[in-house]
Amino acid sequence: MSEEYQRIDVEDESSDSAEWLTTFSDLVMLLLVFFIMLYAMSTPDPEKITNALQAVTQALSGKESKLATSTISREEAGIILDQVMLNRQIQLAQQKVFSDVKFLQTKKGLEGLVGANFEDGVITIRAPGDVLFAPGEVTLTPKGREVIEAMKDFFIQHPDQTINIRGYTDDVLPGAGGRFRDNWEVSSMRAVNVLRVLMDMGIEPKRLTSTGLADLNPLFPNTSPEYRAQNRRVEFVLEKRVTGK
Repeated sequence: MSEEYQRIDVEDESSDSAEWLTTFSDLVMLLLVFFIMLYAMSTPDPEKITNALQAVTQALSGKESKLATSTISREEAGIILDQVMLNRQIQLAQQKVFSDVKFLQTKKGLEGLVGANFEDGVITIRAPGDVLFAPGEVTLTPKGREVIEAMKDFFIQHPDQTINIRGYTDDVLPGAGGRFRDNWEVSSMRAVNVLRVLMDMGIEPKRLTSTGLADLNPLFPNTSPEYRAQNRRVEFVLEKRVTGK
């Protein structure tokens, strides 16, 4: 092995060995913020709370400007902390729900069909439009009803989740003289029909909403039949219902 290749290997190893520092520095920052907030809230001193919150905000934003002159009351600080804790609890709860999605994907009738992702406390379950609907149609196929039936049990097991049903198409417009004017109508009708089927299967109507998004937010560029097929889909966007809403 040449000296040049050996030098490259050493540099790569050094880069890999330093990656842990990023995680460690994030942990130290979180601990620092935590203890600052504990100290500030230990006594009913609004000035301490204000200074602590402003210092943390400045540190996290990375700005070197002077601290803001506006003050934050103890009540406002309490509201901020309550919101932070609530968001954290929602994140943890949604992670548990998402672990159940993994089991859903192995259920009979859904193997290899349903995809899912989790981001910022929101769970998105994705089903292929070509399985749910015939080309150019908005009524569920028998296989499509089977897929929705399999998903229905999961939705019933998690009644704290709102379900926004989003219909998507590719960029190919409906044929001239057909039933539908454009892809907005196609995607909207598909989402509505899935919603109605779920209602008929026992899902609470107040948990359900539907949205037609046509060819917006494609997963892939609409440059090939395979990519267009991926973009034709129905998504089920799950968010935790907060008590009182």
